[in-house]
Amino acid sequence: MKNIKQHAVDVTLDPDTANPHLILSADGKQVKIGAWKNLPDTPKRFSHAASVLGREGFSSGKFYYEVQVKGKTKWDIGVARESINRKGDITLRPTYGYWTIGLIDGTYKTQADTHVPLSLNGTLQTVGVFVDYDAGLVSFYDADCWDHIYSFTNVSFTENIYPFFSPDNNNDGRNSAPLIITPVLSPVLARSTS
Repeated sequence: MKNIKQHAVDVTLDPDTANPHLILSADGKQVKIGAWKNLPDTPKRFSHAASVLGREGFSSGKFYYEVQVKGKTKWDIGVARESINRKGDITLRPTYGYWTIGLIDGTYKTQADTHVPLSLNGTLQTVGVFVDYDAGLVSFYDADCWDHIYSFTNVSFTENIYPFFSPDNNNDGRNSAPLIITPVLSPVLARSTS
C-alpha cells in the first residue's frame, strides 16, 4: 500500500470534456448529473455518455488516485486513452480504450472482453485506482480496507491516458450523490485515523 500511495497524483476534472448533463464543482473535484446545459460540441466533449475525463494525461510512469462513490447506485471510474470515441454511445471495454470498474443494479462489474461481475466484501465507499503505464497495469482497490478488487494486466498503452469518471444518471434521485476525487492519505496517516 505504501509503495502504491507514494504515486498519488492531484487529479482535477476537465470541463472541456464533460457531457452537458454533468455539474462539476468549482474546484474540479466533484461531478454529478444535472440539467442539460448548452455547451459547444467540441471533439473533446462526451456528447451522450454522462462522462468526464481528468484534466491531466499520463504517458509514462505510475500514478494513483482515489474516488469516493459513497451513496451512489450507479457509476463507472477508471482510465481511458486519449483517442476514445466521445460521441454517441460508448462501450467501456479495453478494446475501445476504457479500463474501468463500476456499479449497476447492485452489482459491481468490469467490462473486460466480456462483462465480469466482481465479488467484494461489503459496499465500496472509496475506490483507489493505480496505473503502471510502462508495465501495462490498471488496478482497483477498496481504498478503505485496501482489498484488491480487479486488475487489467498486459495492457499495451501507446498514447496518453486520462482518469475517467461517469456518475451515471440520477435514477429518480437515488443516484444524485456526486463522485468525489478525495485526497490520498499517507499510509501512516490512514492507519492513525482508522
